[in-house]
Amino acid sequence: MTTPLRGVRRAGSTALLAELADLDDVLALRAALERDRPVGVRELIAAARTLLVTYDPAVTGHDGLSRTLAERADALPAQGGAVTPSTDYDTLVVPVRYDGPDLADVAELTGLTVREVIERHTTPLYTVAFAGFAPGFGYLTGTDPVLRLPRRSEPRTAVPSGSVAVAGGFTGVYPRSSPGGWQLLGSTDAPLWQEDRTPPALLLPGRTVRFEETT
Repeated sequence: MTTPLRGVRRAGSTALLAELADLDDVLALRAALERDRPVGVRELIAAARTLLVTYDPAVTGHDGLSRTLAERADALPAQGGAVTPSTDYDTLVVPVRYDGPDLADVAELTGLTVREVIERHTTPLYTVAFAGFAPGFGYLTGTDPVLRLPRRSEPRTAVPSGSVAVAGGFTGVYPRSSPGGWQLLGSTDAPLWQEDRTPPALLLPGRTVRFEETT
């Protein structure tokens, strides 16, 4: 049987990095570890093809935890697994003004009208697969297959805060102004990151999200 685990590397003295074939395998392994968390594991932080596992060195260690990860990975279904929505938070509704500078280009690339692009983007229920890039930035799965477009050939030096965008099969919302190459569909005023809030991020891994058109 082929294992989805491609390798496990040390990440400092209290963490290890599991490398997997793809996002489905990452999320399936994370879900399996969350359902039955190994003793000593502190955090499970997913990315597109890796899972960072931090642990208490007084309770467990790299070698034993590596063996546990291999066993859990070998027990995963062959098809991997979908993102498991979190039950800790209600579905987040994000109001969006579909006024993005790439909206017309996206319509042309997909062969849709602008109205059809908006409908395709507001219909799905999304799930935050993992966070990264910047504090508060979540990579959302569930994007309509027609809108799974590549990044722009020329990234922008400054994407406005609150921009709602698609690229590489994901939807994302820029929590602050930053460089970026995603296709910008619109904008939102939702406070995605507030340091004085607990937790500070709205787009937490596992949370479900809907986009709702507003003016």
